[in-house]
Amino acid sequence: MSVTESDLSHRLGLTLPSPLMPFTPDWPGAERVNLWIKRDDLIHPVISGNKWRKMSALLAHHAATCQHIVSFGGGYSNHLHALGWCCKQLGIAFTAIIRGHYQANPTPMIADLLHWGAEIRYVTKIEYQQRHSQDYLALLTRDYPQALIIPEGGSQQLALQGIHAMLAECQQPFDTIVTPVASGATMAGMVSGVSEQQQVLGIAVLNGVGYLENLVAQFLPEKSDCRWQILHQFHHGGYARKSADLLSLCEEMQQKYSIAVEPVYSGKVFFAMKELLKQAFFPAGQQIIIVHTGGLQGARNDLQAGL
Repeated sequence: MSVTESDLSHRLGLTLPSPLMPFTPDWPGAERVNLWIKRDDLIHPVISGNKWRKMSALLAHHAATCQHIVSFGGGYSNHLHALGWCCKQLGIAFTAIIRGHYQANPTPMIADLLHWGAEIRYVTKIEYQQRHSQDYLALLTRDYPQALIIPEGGSQQLALQGIHAMLAECQQPFDTIVTPVASGATMAGMVSGVSEQQQVLGIAVLNGVGYLENLVAQFLPEKSDCRWQILHQFHHGGYARKSADLLSLCEEMQQKYSIAVEPVYSGKVFFAMKELLKQAFFPAGQQIIIVHTGGLQGARNDLQAGL
């Protein structure tokens, strides 16, 4: 038995559809194109951005009957944070399998999960690497026989439906849509949801040439009519790595344009856009949507320190 995504979003107090706002930065080359930001960061203070999009269809399908959810992530995981809050609101037991050992010094994300009553299961990096193994998942099913096990980042086939819903909210015609890429499902949802005349541009937030393309492709049919590509030159050294230029851009977005971004995901996308516009990467006159996928909670330590 399932509930509708609309009923579920109302129950959780989400603001949908999220705004699609024009963006007119004074960056070199920006005058050649028309920019819009899909502000999925404004959906909810906790369930921010693509985390809701990726879990909406799955939760709607299971919310009426599910009693326990298990999922995976790191100590700063936006996915675990959003999912843990949803489980708290829906009365579903939640177990977070977290890479690393933070018992002595919990991150703000872990502290929130504990406050919401989640079970935290810390594992070594070696054990965490087995999270996709069928044998390991079978062991988890034995330990949690009634649980729904959700992959890291919420990336599973139903996640694409939530991304399609986001695209349907975009009433502004566009040529290119831009998104960060980490676990692949968000970009795959865009690739499978846009027309063959439109392009999806992914900005890699980690060092993974080929790896990220494979993550996206696993959710897609063998042949895709949409043009898509992932740019790998803007990850600033790897996942969660920062540079002085990236931090400066994050500060600029907040102070100059009143748009909060963080250096793990959204900051790298806007940094990439600033550089690509300067290089005249996009044809003149293009309509471009930049998706702000939220995730500010994961950078709370940085934000509290002024980045």
